[in-house]
Amino acid sequence: MKKQAFILIGGAVISVIGLLTIGSVIPPAKRNKTLVAANEHAAHEQKAGNIDFKDILLAAKRGITNDQNARINALENAVIRGDVKEQQIHIYHQLARFWLDSAHVFEPYAFYTGEAAKLENSEKSLTFAARLFADRLLVVDDPALQSWLANNGKVLFEKALQINPNNDSSRIGLGSCYIFGNISSNPMEGILPIRAIVDKDPGNLYGQMILGLGGKKSGQYDKAIERFMVILRKEPANIEVIFHIAECYDLKGDKVNAIQYYENAKKLVAIPEAKKELEKRIEELKK
Repeated sequence: MKKQAFILIGGAVISVIGLLTIGSVIPPAKRNKTLVAANEHAAHEQKAGNIDFKDILLAAKRGITNDQNARINALENAVIRGDVKEQQIHIYHQLARFWLDSAHVFEPYAFYTGEAAKLENSEKSLTFAARLFADRLLVVDDPALQSWLANNGKVLFEKALQINPNNDSSRIGLGSCYIFGNISSNPMEGILPIRAIVDKDPGNLYGQMILGLGGKKSGQYDKAIERFMVILRKEPANIEVIFHIAECYDLKGDKVNAIQYYENAKKLVAIPEAKKELEKRIEELKK
């Protein structure tokens, strides 16, 4: 039987709307089309090389109305008067809000939020924008788009760390850009700084999560499960972690434990479609 693994998608939208977890349980092969196709079509057009934001923006504009395009063009062509920096920050925030609230396209929203943060140059704004990019890395599969997200996140995290070098969360976020963003041939460049933080403070759940996801990505399922279990002991109702554990057991061929954690997840899932997918997978594993 062909193996299908399932996962609850969290990610950048968490930062946008302030929820702990959102999404649905779906096979990884369908993840792109189901969750992020509208935001990734520019990336698919650029698979052979690097993505440029101009390409992302052009593709995004093809999906909005003429009136919306006129509004965006007016903002982009706005004449800067008075305090240039403050005016530019204001325009970037307007552009970001449009792409988030009206067009519902993530990449331009994150990009303009990041541009505003660079001008504001506060740790708070820089880390918020950086986390948008870093969290999005966890929900996209396209390598070119991953690199674009990671490079943008890396710049913002580095600027935040210049302001506060002791911010462990920023160091973990920066490490995640290396682990998931295809921006370094040496994954340890991202893993080692995070591991140092977690070794010093095992209760750093953000670090445990990133290391767990990194272990799962590299096929080190037992190590990943250990990381996720640390989080689950602290947060027993963390549905995202439960799905990650279930998927790791599923991928390593441990049907008994995979069923157990999919069953645990089913008790917490409120989305009928997700429950149905879980029940289907559980039945497949029982055969």
